[in-house]
Amino acid sequence: MTATKFTPRVFSGIKPSGGLTLGNYLGAIKRWVDMQGPSFETVYCVVDLHAITVWQDPKDLRDGTREVAAGMLASGIDPEKSILFNQSQVPEHAELAWIFNCVARVGWMNRMTQFKDKAGSGKDAEKASLGLYAYPSLMAADILLYHATHVPVGEDQKQHVELTRDIAAKFNHDFGVDFFPLATPVIEGPGMRVMNLRDGSKKMSKSGESDMERINMTDDADTISKKFKKAKTDPEPLPETVEGLSSRPEAKNLVDIYAALSNMTAEQVIAQYPGAGWGTFKPALADLAVDKLAPISTEMKRLMADKAEIDRLLARGAERAREIATPILRQTYDIVGLLRS
Repeated sequence: MTATKFTPRVFSGIKPSGGLTLGNYLGAIKRWVDMQGPSFETVYCVVDLHAITVWQDPKDLRDGTREVAAGMLASGIDPEKSILFNQSQVPEHAELAWIFNCVARVGWMNRMTQFKDKAGSGKDAEKASLGLYAYPSLMAADILLYHATHVPVGEDQKQHVELTRDIAAKFNHDFGVDFFPLATPVIEGPGMRVMNLRDGSKKMSKSGESDMERINMTDDADTISKKFKKAKTDPEPLPETVEGLSSRPEAKNLVDIYAALSNMTAEQVIAQYPGAGWGTFKPALADLAVDKLAPISTEMKRLMADKAEIDRLLARGAERAREIATPILRQTYDIVGLLRS
């Protein structure tokens, strides 16, 4: 059987729950912007179907979907260069997910660590929705519906891309085809895992107890500066080499954020600030963050003032997405043997 040559295509998505943080920007959106260009077709999605695996207030979900779209646009996602849409406007995602529910094995799902982390154990896990348990199958459908070859993800989502590869391989084997590509997870660069500004051992989260723990992409310049200047650090100055950060989570987090915002490596940041005290480094980081993030916040506010335009752009993106998705789903149905009039 001759191997199929797949178009180099990127797919990735983000949930519209709780608002965007610096972690979403550095760990995902900034990389998505950088991947736009001649090397790949880029397909980016607000994954609202994934959001409802846990309860969402309907109004908050609609507002959150628009806010995430506004954040992506304000950050540089170009709706002419990329396909940008929200998942629920392309019903083929859910249809292919059912096919993959019948391909994936229960044992595979039981190994997904994210379900265990989110659902807990014992009786708590029994109260979780079936959607939360099965959502890796929907994630596989998100990717394979576009025959995506590359998936930029954080380290915590790598397991789901590996499951996607397993599902694609099993489908191809079971039906004797070379139809779905084995997508490659793209995990690289500083700032891939942005940590809490008050506790460097925890990931920056939309749902943290204190707003000072995170940088929201809607924060204004003064708020961004204040949060970085008040970020938790240890009493020691920056080390002479990056190895000196290994047992200093708060220091490492701030250096990694500086590196990601400035398109530098952590080694280059340390070389620029060897032995610097926090009274020097944190104001410099705050100024850099304001320079990079405040324009995004301002543009987000402008976009959110015209919800009809966001809706129009998402609808147009969904039309373009379906131009790719519909024929792939039809071919999948034909391969499986589903009768269509």
